[in-house]
Amino acid sequence: MKNLTFRDATQNDLERIVEIYNTTVMSRIVTADTEPVTVASRQKWFEEHSPTKRPLWIVQNSEDEIIGWVSFQSFYGRAAYDATVEISIYLDTVVRGKGLGKEILQYSIGRAPKFGIKTLLAFIFAHNEPSLKLFKHFGFEDWATLPHIAELDGQERSLKILGKRISSFFQDK
Repeated sequence: MKNLTFRDATQNDLERIVEIYNTTVMSRIVTADTEPVTVASRQKWFEEHSPTKRPLWIVQNSEDEIIGWVSFQSFYGRAAYDATVEISIYLDTVVRGKGLGKEILQYSIGRAPKFGIKTLLAFIFAHNEPSLKLFKHFGFEDWATLPHIAELDGQERSLKILGKRISSFFQDK
């Protein structure tokens, strides 16, 4: 099921973005949210994205169905970190585990320089083995482990920070 298309998210997409995000909450593997979020609670986050600097892309299949999304979010909100972003990828439950994450991550890495991005960060729970494997496949490295910082259903979980420098910025320099 390849043939993915990417487009900038619009306000009309926010409900579907939230719907896909909420499918991950109860798994306790992907997000530290412990309850589903609302469209209203994600509005400010949505507005922090911009097609020219911090994109939020909708991922569609060949039937134009929204099956996922990917975002570049500013890291830490300080000017010196402007070339560093956190990348997040979320897929609908019916398409997870089918290799689409690879296509989405490859697309995202390839477009990062267009937005002045030199460093990509991924914040992934240490017990989320599929996501760790995906990002490491694309050259992301372990940059930090924050041990036991999240409590999910009475169980403490560690968070890994994976990072990747975007090589096109550093060739011939």
